[in-house]
Amino acid sequence: MAWFRKDKKPLKSQDRRDLPADVFDKCRGCGEILYAEKLAQNFQVCPSCGHHFRITPERYVEILLDEGSFEEIDVGVYSKDPLEFKDLEPYKTRLKAAEAKVGRKSALLAGTGTLDGLSLTLAVMDFRFVGGSMGSAVGEKIARAGRTALERKEPLIIVSASGGARMQEGIYSLMQLAKTSTVLARLHEACLPYISLITDPTTGGTTASHAMLGDINLAEPGALIGFAGPRVIAETLGQELPDGFQRSEFLLQHGMIDLVVDRRELKTTLGVLLRHMIA
Repeated sequence: MAWFRKDKKPLKSQDRRDLPADVFDKCRGCGEILYAEKLAQNFQVCPSCGHHFRITPERYVEILLDEGSFEEIDVGVYSKDPLEFKDLEPYKTRLKAAEAKVGRKSALLAGTGTLDGLSLTLAVMDFRFVGGSMGSAVGEKIARAGRTALERKEPLIIVSASGGARMQEGIYSLMQLAKTSTVLARLHEACLPYISLITDPTTGGTTASHAMLGDINLAEPGALIGFAGPRVIAETLGQELPDGFQRSEFLLQHGMIDLVVDRRELKTTLGVLLRHMIA
């Protein structure tokens, strides 16, 4: 029976079939291995457990706005290094690395466009750029987006994803909390809708300013939302925190946000809300 026997030889590395690294993604929610293409078609939401993967500002523009309607504004606004700050590496080096990573000079993408035919101004934060932290340029771009909405007499939507204020810019960063809040107050006085969409993660000074100041505050499922981190709070209080603490569903139950919306329903939900608000 020797002719039925097949000798097993160890595979050489060149014999193995190489697959591109981006063919599959592993879900952080349930551990399911997913086809990247299918995941993209599902708005980067796991079809098994509903976990929302983090996505880029450009992807939010594609999801929320009508095709071809987006026009970017304030491209030339970006951070410098007023304090000549250095920790493990110079701040300028961090900025250059972030620019190379995301192909943009700022942690915020802003512009105008339409959503189901409704004109609006949109600003989206990018967590990949120095943790989406709000430095002077980010605050300035949010303020300018608010002023654009005022001038055009249209709604403003801000999509937040941020670790908070940018420590490398010190007081210049902290000043942005007041700047952005002031512009939002002007929108309120002008009876122009401002909707805040909070995504994972949104913490620190961003939560303490524009992220929680919407006429309506929406959040994606499972998003981490808070000021201080849960570990810091637990150590400060000296007690164990409840399950799901600082997640969007927990905040909804406690009246901190108005609605948790699946990403696949965002455009429809925003369209309905805006039509009610501007009627």
